[in-house]
Amino acid sequence: MSQEQVAADLGVSKTALQTWVRDARYQSHGMTPSSDADERKEMSQALKRIRELERENEVLRKAAAYLSQPHIRSPK
Repeated sequence: MSQEQVAADLGVSKTALQTWVRDARYQSHGMTPSSDADERKEMSQALKRIRELERENEVLRKAAAYLSQPHIRSPK
């Protein structure tokens, strides 16, 4: 469903919907949404870094699971 459709269904502007979604993302990571542009920029950068670290952790988890398989032998 597009943002336009959701906004129309709720009777709000697309901008208001985007603000709600952004604020919900901040809150889901323990951040308090702010109206200050500089703080929002910092929080946005923090969320980007969090997503990057989550992807890196997932790659490491998969690598550890693969390397722990019995048919994988470590070099002697």
